[in-house]
Amino acid sequence: MGRLSAGGLGSNYPCYMHTDWLIPDWPAPANVKAVFTTRSGGVSKPPFESLNLGDHVGDVLTDVQANRARLAQACGAHAVFLKQVHGAQVLTLDAATPDGSQADACVTTQRLLACTIMVADCLPVLLTTTDGTVVAAAHAGWRGLAGDANHGRQGVLESVFASFLSSFGAAVQSGRAQEATKIIAWLGPCISPSAFEVGAEVKAAFEAGQPGASRFFVPAAPGKYLADLAGLARQRLQALGVAQVYGNDGSHQWCTALNPDKYFSHRRDAGASGNGFGTTGRMAACIWLV
Repeated sequence: MGRLSAGGLGSNYPCYMHTDWLIPDWPAPANVKAVFTTRSGGVSKPPFESLNLGDHVGDVLTDVQANRARLAQACGAHAVFLKQVHGAQVLTLDAATPDGSQADACVTTQRLLACTIMVADCLPVLLTTTDGTVVAAAHAGWRGLAGDANHGRQGVLESVFASFLSSFGAAVQSGRAQEATKIIAWLGPCISPSAFEVGAEVKAAFEAGQPGASRFFVPAAPGKYLADLAGLARQRLQALGVAQVYGNDGSHQWCTALNPDKYFSHRRDAGASGNGFGTTGRMAACIWLV
């Protein structure tokens, strides 16, 4: 369940899908396609080399546009890029949804419309129903994943799950509820537990919203912990009843910070720059129906 799969595999994907990109290894329906880009396959110049898909990080806009066009050609679908704010809002995509709409997750039932999440350390989560009628993508940084239990605000995965359920209305009425409500998830690359040091307030935020979350935090320096973002997401999904969760198992190969040749990493490059902000690109996780 933690195995990485290279892009370009299988006759159902275009031959120009870059071989360095990741194709999720999960039992998705045949009409559900998904991909996670790496930093390879684009036109951006250093320090954004080469497939930077973020238009908000200081890269040349025409290069970003060219990179996004390459992604669209590879997918054969229109990718909708969101303005992500580390929240829990979910947007339902249709053909008229513009790029830059504010949300940290998106869901759709329409064909050839790719739910797209940009990341550079945060966890991308892709979801589909087992009958291939609904797909979604979520941006799960620690703030969005934790939510705010003290103020009654649920996390982004809980919000996506609620959006899935609302999409099942017609299926429930037609007696297909049991089939339609089966959901599987795939966790993409993110910063790993060995590189993700957080403060006590992060640990407290997760403990307030999910019993047993403390086991995903290992003490580091005084008042600091190493957090397992993928493990926390798996726990949240399983609490929702999503038993089939594939992809990122927290190991080195999935870590954005520890694999500089393959992945962009905001935290790694912020540390390298010394200014606390980092100059780095953004990768994308996409899922769509065909």
